[in-house]
Amino acid sequence: MKGNAGPPMKVYHENCPGCKQDRKNEVHRGVPYGEFFFIWIVTLCSSLPISSLFPFLYFMNWIRDLHIAKREEDIGFYAGFVGSSFMIGRALTSVFWGVVADRYGRKPVILISIISVIIFNTLFGLSTSYSMAIISRSFMGCFCGLLGPIKAYASEVCRKEYQALGLSLVSTSRGIGLVVGPAIGGFLAQPAEKYPNIFPKESLFGRFPYFLPCLCISLVAIAATVACFWLPETLHIHDNWEIEDLEGSLIRCETIENSEETEVSKSLIKNWPLMSAIIVYCVFSLQDMAYSEIFSLWAVSNQSYGGLSFSSQVVGGVLAITGLGLLVYQIFLYPPFEKYLGPITSSRVAAIFSIPLLAGYPFMSKLSGLELQLIVNFASFLKNAFSITIINGFNILQNNAVPQHQRGAANGISITAMSLFKAVAPAGGGALFSWAQKRQQASFLPDDHLVFFVLNVVTLIGLMIAYIVLHDGGRVFGSSFATRVIRLFY
Repeated sequence: MKGNAGPPMKVYHENCPGCKQDRKNEVHRGVPYGEFFFIWIVTLCSSLPISSLFPFLYFMNWIRDLHIAKREEDIGFYAGFVGSSFMIGRALTSVFWGVVADRYGRKPVILISIISVIIFNTLFGLSTSYSMAIISRSFMGCFCGLLGPIKAYASEVCRKEYQALGLSLVSTSRGIGLVVGPAIGGFLAQPAEKYPNIFPKESLFGRFPYFLPCLCISLVAIAATVACFWLPETLHIHDNWEIEDLEGSLIRCETIENSEETEVSKSLIKNWPLMSAIIVYCVFSLQDMAYSEIFSLWAVSNQSYGGLSFSSQVVGGVLAITGLGLLVYQIFLYPPFEKYLGPITSSRVAAIFSIPLLAGYPFMSKLSGLELQLIVNFASFLKNAFSITIINGFNILQNNAVPQHQRGAANGISITAMSLFKAVAPAGGGALFSWAQKRQQASFLPDDHLVFFVLNVVTLIGLMIAYIVLHDGGRVFGSSFATRVIRLFY
């Protein structure tokens, strides 16, 4: 490049989809609303089935339906394994799908993931046995490798100044899906009992009482599949640059930023900014997933056991209101909040305020009527808004820690680790809930006080790790602390 000719001109490759998208971003300097809308829809439909079963798991595992739990106190234990099966499946394949996205493109992985939701979520709704429910959820997790590639995609489809907005859309859409999913499940499960004038007991929905919510989510996934055809590919594929295989993507990826930069080799596993963000992300993801299941189980359990005695329909109403509130929060409140405090400080603040909020949950069982409804709705909104704020912050840090062609593999590692934690969460949360319901007369942390105390302990652990390894603004300690930690493993 000549010295006084100004900044070097970027070279675009004619047949490269990533270069085509970069050229488009150079010309169109505004927010890509169309692409962001498609990303929002695709992420939403992949998130809806994850937790849509929580409101009716309590009934699905009872004697009348799948004939598993013999006592009411054991329901949470068996429910946890159904909830965990999706995350176990996703943990097994997330790195694979991340590498596929880095080699063949983000779009094919997104399409495969959405199609898997259509097939296996429908089969779950038609489950007639406990094993069929677990197997269909596990396969849906194995083939739904969308979360890592879509996060990489959201940061590539727009200009750099809009990357935080794109990533927050993914996190918020996912958060809304995790809230609206249970609302759909709560409203539409067992329709022959709730709406007998519309759905007779002899109909398909009477014979399969949990098929209707699954069918509705699968229809949303079909619409998202159609929307995928308008998504442009963003992966750079050049004749002189081969994307590495599975081992190379995980251990050694080479990056070429522009013609003036030298080739840099970097190990993702030894990338401390990435790994520290993933560690904290996993801890808070475990807490969030455990809360999602426990909230629904707690709300529908009997007040004599410390619950709220809500029907699945009432739980669905609470979560629907929460989802609407989160949409407003995402559009109007989160962007200025994150811009003012930064991703790390905003995550810390949200984690701190969630601790006293969760500590107050067990006392809601003493309330009733309108007062209970108002407090539960407000608390549910606050807790989920705090969770979205925390997850958004660490998503931004993870994508900023690696160059573009490593994001699929990096997010694959992140999703694998997170899925392992989230696989533990429903099983552990269900077992903890079941145990807590047997401790009605305990002198220390009786009934559901124990459940929310443990959730707060996990939050506190995540908060402490975030304070230890991360500076404000998302920088990690580059001093002796990081060096000592890395040397422990290498």
